[in-house]
Amino acid sequence: MMITLQQLIDWLKKLDVVYTEQKDFLSKLDSDIGDGDHGVNMARGFSAVSAAIDSASPSDIGAVFKTVSMSLIKNVGGASGPLYGTFFLRAAADFAGKQEVDLSAWTRALEKGVAGIEQLGKAQKGDKTMLDAWLPALAALKEAEGNGIKEALKSAVDAAEEGMKNTIPLQAKKGRASYLGERSIGHQDPGATSTFLLLQSAAEILG
Repeated sequence: MMITLQQLIDWLKKLDVVYTEQKDFLSKLDSDIGDGDHGVNMARGFSAVSAAIDSASPSDIGAVFKTVSMSLIKNVGGASGPLYGTFFLRAAADFAGKQEVDLSAWTRALEKGVAGIEQLGKAQKGDKTMLDAWLPALAALKEAEGNGIKEALKSAVDAAEEGMKNTIPLQAKKGRASYLGERSIGHQDPGATSTFLLLQSAAEILG
């Protein structure tokens, strides 16, 4: 089974809907430990992504991901735009000219994307960032690679959800939340939450 160009476009358009629906929830999480605008930023960013895809009509998966990257960097404020933008740009490298990809190629691309987030954000697991969802999800995806796309994507979602929830007792070490010190403990990280929503939507559409 392959992941097709059209499925990926459908996934990205679904994210426009998901982040619009979850805008207030994400912003509430962010207001507890940050600027309070993560939901608004993600909704605006993926609305721009949807419009850019319609306008550009990218002809392959690499072009789609580059379009996503540029739209997010341009339209998403704070750290999230550059981080998510870098993820999609790094992932695009393996997808140039491709109309469909298998699970192995998908996993490699996500690994490059996550490495881009690590490099740009200079964060690691346990710092109470989106990486606390991304890194377990990537590990689960690799472990489940022989089980088929549907099961592997579901494993990644479950791992991301657990990682997201595990940010609650952590003290933030990066970003604006780190300024709160111990007061950041007891709050779920908004970036890890938006990452979980992204992967959950991928499992629903791509699987």
